[in-house]
Amino acid sequence: MRLFYILALWALIIAPSNAAQIALIIDDIGYRHTDEAVLSLPSAVTLSVLPHTPLSNKLAKAAHAKGHEIMLHLPMQALNGKALGVGGLTNNMSEAQIRSSVLASIASVPFAKGANNHMGSLLTQLDDPMLWVMETLKQKQLYFLDSMTTKFTKAGDKADSLGVPQLRRQLFLDNDVSAAALEKQFNLMISQAHSQGSLVAIAHPYPETIHFLKTNLVRLKAEGIELVPTSSLLPIELAHEKGTNPTVRQK
Repeated sequence: MRLFYILALWALIIAPSNAAQIALIIDDIGYRHTDEAVLSLPSAVTLSVLPHTPLSNKLAKAAHAKGHEIMLHLPMQALNGKALGVGGLTNNMSEAQIRSSVLASIASVPFAKGANNHMGSLLTQLDDPMLWVMETLKQKQLYFLDSMTTKFTKAGDKADSLGVPQLRRQLFLDNDVSAAALEKQFNLMISQAHSQGSLVAIAHPYPETIHFLKTNLVRLKAEGIELVPTSSLLPIELAHEKGTNPTVRQK
């Protein structure tokens, strides 16, 4: 009988857990040498690299070698008119120009498995450009993550219509990089992951953010939460299907 209880306890210990999962993406990588600090983060953190930037090729290769999942951070036109840089997609580009630009951006970021929009509060509202983007991503077998920079985005709908695997960002971690704000958002990330079962969060390579994550990501395991590459959540029951409404940060 004692052996039975020992075996039963052992089975509980080694049984697969139903831990909540978080995909954490670091955006805006490629311009600054300080961005190299993202390589000090756990390999389960996904890194989204801007195309045609001074460090895009080097960092994508180095991060891939360390086991990070790589994404293309695709610049798209914003309502505020902010400059996009090389590879930016705008509403005055033709179908051929958009397709060519997306393909060139993919080629500039080695090992990219998916893409998400950088800014894009204007372009993601437009049917045709989003269709052309998603068709090109499908051609290259990339998934799409909608950064949700506008609540009027049509990017996810176009991805769905074409069968492009897709997710939606549900939380921004570092709109405010003060210690108190980062702690508040980190706790919110944990609570939402528990209540929803999984969560997609985006942060940025700010020194304050990297320092906070290096110190605090270990708390996820104690909370029974698994940090996973973004593609691990494909397919996923999206936030709008769960009756929640992700906060939009318009860019």
